[in-house]
Amino acid sequence: MPPADASTEADPSIEADVRTEADAAGTRPPAAVADPTGDDTLDLRLSDELIALLAAADTTGPADSDLLDAVAEWAPAVTPVGTFRLVPVRIERDLALVTRWMNDPAVAAFWELSGPESVTAAHIRAQLDGDGRSVPCLGVLDSTPMSYFEIYRADLDPLARHYPARPHDTGIHLLLGGVADRGRGVGTALLRAVADLVLDHRPRCSRVVAEPDLRNTPSVSAFLSAGFRFSAELALPDKQAALMVRDRPLRHVL
Repeated sequence: MPPADASTEADPSIEADVRTEADAAGTRPPAAVADPTGDDTLDLRLSDELIALLAAADTTGPADSDLLDAVAEWAPAVTPVGTFRLVPVRIERDLALVTRWMNDPAVAAFWELSGPESVTAAHIRAQLDGDGRSVPCLGVLDSTPMSYFEIYRADLDPLARHYPARPHDTGIHLLLGGVADRGRGVGTALLRAVADLVLDHRPRCSRVVAEPDLRNTPSVSAFLSAGFRFSAELALPDKQAALMVRDRPLRHVL
C-alpha cells in the first residue's frame, strides 16, 4: 500500500493525519453518507497470493494492454480551476521537483519521504519498475506541474486485503505541491477530475476508491465534495482509514 497521501482544502495532504476537536470527541463521518445500499458487503478480501495471480491474469490480454489502460494517453480535463492533465513521472525530468515537494514539512509529515533525492527516487522507481499496477504522475494544471498523483489498481494492492475489493477498483493518492494551490478548492476539483478520468478511460472499472485517514475531517470532506461517498472504516496497518468510493452509476448525481 502506498504511503499516506494527498491534499485537503485546509491542509497540504488529502491524507493528512491531523487530529481535530471532532476526533477527540470521537466523531465519525455521518451515517447519512455511509453506504446506504449494503452493496459493499460481498467479502472479497484478498490474500497476497491471489492478488499476484490476478495481476498476472490481467497482463495476459492484448500486447498493447496494461493494468491501468494507458494513463499516459488519457485526455486533458477541463476543471473549474483550469485545464488539467496527468503526465506520468519521468525520473530524469521530474525527480528534483517531486523531491522538493516531499521535503515540504507539511507534506513530509504524512508521506514520510523527506530526505535526499535518493529517497523519492526509490519510491518512484519501485512503481516504474513494477508490473504497472501503480503509475506515479505529475498533475499539470494549465501547463504548470503543481501536484503529484499515484493512480493504482486497488484490487491488486495490499489494500485489497482490508476491504471488499471488486475487479478493476482503481485508487488515487494526491498531494498538492504549492502552498498557493492549497485551501482554495483545488484539491476537491482535482479529485473529481481524476476520478472522472479514471471512469472515462477505464471501462472495466466500476468505482474509484481512496483511503484517507479517518481523523482527517477536512480530507473526508474534500472527497465527499468531489462526489465520493463514505463506505466503511478500515483498520489499515498505518492508520484507521475512511474508505471513500466514487461509483460509476452515481458519477453524474453526486
